[in-house]
Amino acid sequence: MPTRPDPDRRRFIAHAAALGAVGVLPSSLAIAAPCKTADSAWIPDDAFLAELPRIMQAFAVPGVGIAVVEDGALAWSRGFGVTNAKTRAPVDARTVFEDASLSKPVFAYLVMQLVDQRLIDLDRPLVQYRRPAYLADHPWIDLITPRDVLRHTTGLPNWRTTPATEKLVPMVKPGTRIDYSGEAIFWLQLAVESITGQSLDDSMRTHLFAPAGMNDSSYTWNADLAARSVYGHRAHDQTEAGMPPQMFREQWSIAQRVADRWGKPLSAWKYEDAERALPEVMALAPSGLVTWPGDILANAAASLRTTVQDYATFLTLMMARRQRAPWEITESTRQAMLTPQINLPGRWTQKGLGWNMEPTRDGPVFYHSGSNGGIFKNFAVGDAQRRRGIVVLTNGGSGSFVHQRVVRAATGYDLLSYDL
Repeated sequence: MPTRPDPDRRRFIAHAAALGAVGVLPSSLAIAAPCKTADSAWIPDDAFLAELPRIMQAFAVPGVGIAVVEDGALAWSRGFGVTNAKTRAPVDARTVFEDASLSKPVFAYLVMQLVDQRLIDLDRPLVQYRRPAYLADHPWIDLITPRDVLRHTTGLPNWRTTPATEKLVPMVKPGTRIDYSGEAIFWLQLAVESITGQSLDDSMRTHLFAPAGMNDSSYTWNADLAARSVYGHRAHDQTEAGMPPQMFREQWSIAQRVADRWGKPLSAWKYEDAERALPEVMALAPSGLVTWPGDILANAAASLRTTVQDYATFLTLMMARRQRAPWEITESTRQAMLTPQINLPGRWTQKGLGWNMEPTRDGPVFYHSGSNGGIFKNFAVGDAQRRRGIVVLTNGGSGSFVHQRVVRAATGYDLLSYDL
């Protein structure tokens, strides 16, 4: 889910225009341009890190995790602040963040592993793998392919307003424009269930998390994750008192009670399990919290939780190198993930397979942002050829204002993607 535009940056641009881009800008609006070259490391310098707590306080972001990849390996990571503004538990190396839409590239990697194994054809209609009952009876549905899903050209909406009663139908013919869609990712997730016979988490554990050593990563929930996961906090300009709703935490805490009674962990649930559990969970939940099976099932588009180190480990898999382990995607498949998949005139950013690309003075970078419930804001960016990357995870609704400054200071790039 894309982050909201940064009003500070908008005001800066507008003010610069008003001055004719000449003259002295007020210090409160000026953006410092780090002296970075193509070969500079992306580890934030000590001067910026000393300022980071002040930036976090200004935007009411209690906790931040940062990890940096250099030369194709995790090189540096730090936690700042607290996981919960009330309990004041510190962010540390074991803290688990809600990655929001940074979930999508990780799931895309699994899909591409299955492509390499010839279990998925990117250009075969998705309905041939699975046709959920909630799909509308519409001819465009039959045209959607896994490639459309991963490059966001399905024509499907991001999320339905009332999924319990609303059919899923494309807004435009697939392949004709970009429509960012979590619904499409979730449908592809169900297709992967049918192909592998496993739940999402079991497939991720088998194909990616275990071989990569991402031992603190899950798309679902358990007692350990609950204890180590950050809480989300409202944006700095919101005035409501108390903690905001914690959507996944609240939904899954109730579903966990059913899972415990069944003796089947949430990580092993497939869609049919969520369907069977739905009436019992709805009876236990406050009205409106849980309305359809997707509310209590792992969600490939939005529900990944990781430590910041685990996400950086994932970034290393996207870097150019001569040899890859047998379980990794092939070199040609890695390049395909980072190659523009559709040519639409006038776009400043390109869609790969699971990733976005943006040009810089030093060549293209790949990136993705994440936003869940207006209380978690995240960003990851990498330079595959120079084998470097940075991920910033936050637990605040104004976290985009923080991660923009972290990435700008670390990389020296003022990316247009900051404003997504």
